[in-house]
Amino acid sequence: MELDLGAVRAFLVLADHQHFGAAADHLGLTQQAVSKRIAKLETALGTALFHRTRQGSDVTEAGAAFLVHARALIALADQAVASIQGNDRPLRVDVLGTRLAPTELIRTFHETHRGVEIDIVTSSGLRSGRSTLVDGTIDVAFARVVGALDPAIDHMPAYLEPLHILVGHKHHLADRRRVTLADLAGSIARMPGNEPGSEWAQFYDDLAEDFGLTIDTAGPDFGLDHLLDEIAESADGYLFSGELLRVPWHPDIRRIPLAEPTPCYPHSMLWLRSNRHPVLPRLLSHIAAYLDPFDPERHWLPPTEIRSDSWGRSA
Repeated sequence: MELDLGAVRAFLVLADHQHFGAAADHLGLTQQAVSKRIAKLETALGTALFHRTRQGSDVTEAGAAFLVHARALIALADQAVASIQGNDRPLRVDVLGTRLAPTELIRTFHETHRGVEIDIVTSSGLRSGRSTLVDGTIDVAFARVVGALDPAIDHMPAYLEPLHILVGHKHHLADRRRVTLADLAGSIARMPGNEPGSEWAQFYDDLAEDFGLTIDTAGPDFGLDHLLDEIAESADGYLFSGELLRVPWHPDIRRIPLAEPTPCYPHSMLWLRSNRHPVLPRLLSHIAAYLDPFDPERHWLPPTEIRSDSWGRSA
């Protein structure tokens, strides 16, 4: 038996919309054409895939079992087409946030490659990037790599980002030109955006454990602007910031580099090994050319990166 991909795609759209009219509009077909495709697929599989009611169409038990595999099948078909037609679309790059360092890395690449088209999308970091790379939704993701990756995904160190702290003008460290991690021992950093289980929250948990800090993640998280207002009025509160983080201007906020050692957030670049987008090799070369390797005399990294030894060491 050979499955008709057009019929499988119609099945997916109908399963998502649960109505033949809406599915037809999405596919640019008539309701009759969609109905014929579904009937053809059900005949080929020898089972009903939908319960038809006046309110719409719900998948049957057999339809639910087929749904997972149908999505994978269509995703693979779309990847096959994209591998040939990659010249005709922008490079899709996933970042955690447009204020963060990876966006700056892509911006500098674009400035030296003006003819390259790039689409920036934001998501939830490594947790979503693993699946969207594999299904072809994105071409490149930037995240801290922790845990196992799909064997189809490759990755490389992209940027060791030195950390700063943001303090208010009333803070006892506000006049310092730099601050050591020893200066912060016993202090509490405000980071309500640190989602439990995320790769960035794990990074700051390791930092806190190594240097005797506390990370306060109590919410709600109203965003960076509101958090800066809170820090600006605090005599002891502070916020960690990456060196390239685009911090909104605030008259009462001071930005101070950390040193001795400098904690660095390890951004990696991830991509699908089979991806043939013509811009990808140029981006890989650009990122590799500007990477400053890990120096244990100057930098601090979490145990995960030290054990992996993937960040290299300067001479």
